[in-house]
Amino acid sequence: MKKLLLITLFTPFLSYSIENVYHSSSATKQNFSHAKKQLVKVYNDHPEEKTFYCGCQFTFEGNKGIVDLASCGYKIRKNEIRANRIEWEHVMPAHHFGSQLQCWQNGGRKNCAKVPTFNVMEGDMHNLRPAIGEVNADRSNFGYSQFTRVFDQYGQCQSAVDFKNRKFQPRDEVKGEIARTYFYMANKYKVRLSKQDRQLMEAWDKMYPPTTWECERNQIITKIQGNDNPYITQSCNKSN
Repeated sequence: MKKLLLITLFTPFLSYSIENVYHSSSATKQNFSHAKKQLVKVYNDHPEEKTFYCGCQFTFEGNKGIVDLASCGYKIRKNEIRANRIEWEHVMPAHHFGSQLQCWQNGGRKNCAKVPTFNVMEGDMHNLRPAIGEVNADRSNFGYSQFTRVFDQYGQCQSAVDFKNRKFQPRDEVKGEIARTYFYMANKYKVRLSKQDRQLMEAWDKMYPPTTWECERNQIITKIQGNDNPYITQSCNKSN
């Protein structure tokens, strides 16, 4: 029964391929640097939106993001400098999608810097969210999980890190968005998901439907980047 479910979930969007991405005009300039600049504009137009993992208010001075830690009761764990700034977090870590490439296997992320395939993947705006720098650093390339105990490492922030087991627990409000982002990245760039990851994402996708902002953000990025996240589009259409 589970096998049938997985086939149903991924079949509608099998037309996506990494090779097709490079033939669109928008993909020729799709990279991490360009994506960050575009996302600053997006969030400047939507100042009501908050940091992804902790729900804190933030503003930009030029391209520099500044976090209002008091707005969400955030407590600095260790790194004051990064705790006060916005960084662009890859929901699916670069290590996860990059490690399938030969350049990464031969020298890690730095070795992929001039590889077009990696640049497109790294600069996909659908996979990038504004996060407090300290949380981004602590999350590292840890996989998502559901803990059985409560963490309070960042004050009132409801996300937490299990450093020992290299796992990250996001707040409930973004779990559905994480799931639909993972499905998108896995399908579009042919990234392998473990059975455990896939089952977790399927559960979160069902439990947490898209918010108004998730649907709107998907439409905005579609106009900028030239493609939507079909898993979000489908979920938003069902909600309407």
